[in-house]
Amino acid sequence: MLVAALLFSGWLIYSKLPHRSNTDARSSHNETSLQIVLRPVGISAAALDIPVELYPVDIVAVRHEYFTERRAGKRFDDFLNERMQGRRPVNAKLDQDGQATVVVTAGSWWLNAVLPGEENLEWRLPINVAGNKQIVELTSQNIYTRTKSF
Repeated sequence: MLVAALLFSGWLIYSKLPHRSNTDARSSHNETSLQIVLRPVGISAAALDIPVELYPVDIVAVRHEYFTERRAGKRFDDFLNERMQGRRPVNAKLDQDGQATVVVTAGSWWLNAVLPGEENLEWRLPINVAGNKQIVELTSQNIYTRTKSF
């Protein structure tokens, strides 16, 4: 009788779990199509083919914390994985039109991109991702640093 009660209660719990057969329904609730657009900042079209990284944490702050407070026997990758709490970084590459589209989970993300040239342009943007579709623009107003390359 006890075994039958356990099996019946397990079946009730299982039958109320959400079904994963429709991936579109799942992605519409948890994932966002994030479009990254580079607006003209006085660069040539050949230079637009640049990588973009999205991290669930501020990678620069995590790197600074790791190297200022040494942890014996712990590698940076392990430390970073702890800080990301199971989430994974997302990599994209802007095409020749200066656009890329990635699918990310909802939440806080940090966008990192570097545009090399005579003057290196770097973006470090905090992004709050929500909804089905979102657009992030990389412009001359939201550049983090401009450094001269020699």
